[in-house]
Amino acid sequence: MQPLAKHVLEHAAGLPEGTPLVAKELLHLGNRAAVDQVLSRLVQRGSLLRVGRGIYVLPVESRFGSRAPSTAKMVEGLASQRGETIVSHGAAAANALGLTTQVPMRAVYLTSGPSRRLKLGAQTVELRHAPLWQLIFPGRAAGDVVRALAWLGPDKAGEALRALRTKLSPAEMKEVTSARARLPTWLAQEMSALVPHG
Repeated sequence: MQPLAKHVLEHAAGLPEGTPLVAKELLHLGNRAAVDQVLSRLVQRGSLLRVGRGIYVLPVESRFGSRAPSTAKMVEGLASQRGETIVSHGAAAANALGLTTQVPMRAVYLTSGPSRRLKLGAQTVELRHAPLWQLIFPGRAAGDVVRALAWLGPDKAGEALRALRTKLSPAEMKEVTSARARLPTWLAQEMSALVPHG
């Protein structure tokens, strides 16, 4: 194996599972053309997986062979690398909150970046550009509530909110209702019904 390929693999091995590799981050190892060529060769050899255009990840080795890294870890790594907000889709949030038993078949995430599809082994991960109000409170229950309600729509949001009142802590409900000014009118009205009148 040529020295550059070895250095690229050593660099990739030092990163947390699922951290995306891009050529621009490897320019300390060689010039752009050489890095691009090595990345392409490593994919052909099966040492790296091409996730999307210019995005690579190191497969995870286990006693059962190699597999693609977890989708959540890859998405998390991509978000921090690109400076994007990436959150679970409303359908996944609704399922996690117990508002639906429907389990999403595809991995779909909402992002502040451009819409695109990534290939992670046999799985396709879809990133959909979303309005800022759907990306609020990333990684928190309040954000999942907003995304779940947006996915459920105006007809089911009120009933879902009433069900969530018993599941969420008062602090989480307060955080949810604090976002009203940033939400569409229909959703702000549903949330306003939960605010005690003084």
